Amino acid sequence: MEQIKIIEKRGPNYVLLEATGELTANTFTELQSKIFGLITDTNVVLDMAEVIQVDSSGLGVLMAVFNDAEEYKQSFYIMRPSNEVRKALESTGFIEYFPIIQSVTEAL
Repeated sequence: MEQIKIIEKRGPNYVLLEATGELTANTFTELQSKIFGLITDTNVVLDMAEVIQVDSSGLGVLMAVFNDAEEYKQSFYIMRPSNEVRKALESTGFIEYFPIIQSVTEAL
């Protein structure tokens, strides 16, 4: 069964979301509800090191978050994308939109 686990950690001017599992049509709503509640008020760093699968629905959520971040004058970072996530971002050309970082200190 597909699932995603999200752990939230707060920093001084950002929220770090550590995602584990699969970001797919069956799981994206959990991330979507969590992240859309945050991006209006703070910068968001999404750690995707432990995401083992992402599909078009998951990528759609990431693009929507990116657009909302711009609208609300916040920043959205993808941190340490797994090989699967990086391949999906590269194959769609979406990688050009997202700041990819290796640690939260790069987002500060």
